[in-house]
Amino acid sequence: MGHIIAKTTKTPSVETLKIQSGGLMLMALIVIGASGLSAGNYALEVGFQFLLLLIMAEAWNLMAGYTGLVSLGTASFVGIGGYTLVGLMNRFDASLPVAVIAAGLAAMVLALLVSRAVFRMRGLYFTVGTLALAEALRMFMVNSDYFGGATGIFLAKDSPSLKALFWMAFGVLVLTTMLMQIGTQGRFSVLLRAVRDDEDAAAQAGVRAFRVKLGVFALSSFLIGLAGGLQALKLGVIEPYGMFGLQWTVNVLTVVIIGGQGKRFGSLVGAVLVVALSEALADYPAVHLLLMGFALIVIIRFAPQGLAGLLERTFNRRTLGGVK
Repeated sequence: MGHIIAKTTKTPSVETLKIQSGGLMLMALIVIGASGLSAGNYALEVGFQFLLLLIMAEAWNLMAGYTGLVSLGTASFVGIGGYTLVGLMNRFDASLPVAVIAAGLAAMVLALLVSRAVFRMRGLYFTVGTLALAEALRMFMVNSDYFGGATGIFLAKDSPSLKALFWMAFGVLVLTTMLMQIGTQGRFSVLLRAVRDDEDAAAQAGVRAFRVKLGVFALSSFLIGLAGGLQALKLGVIEPYGMFGLQWTVNVLTVVIIGGQGKRFGSLVGAVLVVALSEALADYPAVHLLLMGFALIVIIRFAPQGLAGLLERTFNRRTLGGVK
């Protein structure tokens, strides 16, 4: 009798009640794609920036939220991607698809080259080390005449139309979503969380922590490099202060913190809010910075898992509360 009662009053696990983030991301892709079909120039402009921000936030979330690699070197890979694309198209007359893919590969190669040095550092030291990498690359480009110095380089070819750029960014977002869906589920997801929670304990359990971190670092850098290449393609001109600027790191960090680290749809929620607030307060930059700072403080204090985590907990609490 007791066994029967236990079965009938069993509370569903929280895991079965989690928001189906994969389905939400698929729905978001459909909505974004459908909106791009009839969007005007302003909507395409905003949409393109939104897509790039979302791509980089997804890549950064894979590093920081799922693997514990809190990097402040986003600008390094944005800049390398942009300079690679412009250099290949100007000097070697590379086709657009080849140049874009090469932008991502160049960022991946940079990640592989610096991995042994930065992985020797952990925690705050790793974070500061990646920030120093971005600043070092920026200063190198400023003082290098071969790469245009502080004045930068103009793209010799005309940039594609806004609609073409939008669909190129959308294609990269689809690729990013597919890779994120594969990487954050199944056995590999367990390895990422093991490294994030306790790298030493994971290593003792047989997890090859260095290889896991290296794979994530390289993949994330590749995606960020693609976004950097597309940004350079849109601007038609690149210079060190813009391509290697700290604003790339700050914007991506803001999106993930607001949306939720380690949450599959956290980057989407954060990107929507950040872009919407940026456009609404475009004429009031001081107010924009004030509100973003206030929002970060409130979320870090009262919702450390971000808005996505808050929504997930609310959904689970209500669902569990309704189970008799």
